[in-house]
Amino acid sequence: MAKLSLDRIQQELQSLPGWEFKNEAISKLFRFNQFPEGIEFVNRVARIAEADDHHPDIHINYTRVTFTCSTHSEGGVTEKDLKLARRIEEEFARKA
Repeated sequence: MAKLSLDRIQQELQSLPGWEFKNEAISKLFRFNQFPEGIEFVNRVARIAEADDHHPDIHINYTRVTFTCSTHSEGGVTEKDLKLARRIEEEFARKA
């Protein structure tokens, strides 16, 4: 899967509020009321990532969880990363 152009990434990010492009990756910070809520969300995303065989980098800082998506073998953002970001958003919307 080929690395996407900056123009394409920026266009796609318009439909992914809060996601940013930086250092050849897209990322977003999610906030939770309590630590266990964030961990439960990470576990749900982990199951999605494992099923798709495409895994985000995850940074957990108490009630804040940041997901960073990049296709390391391509050196940047590909369709796989955009798909994963959309699936993360869908899962986050289900938490309420």
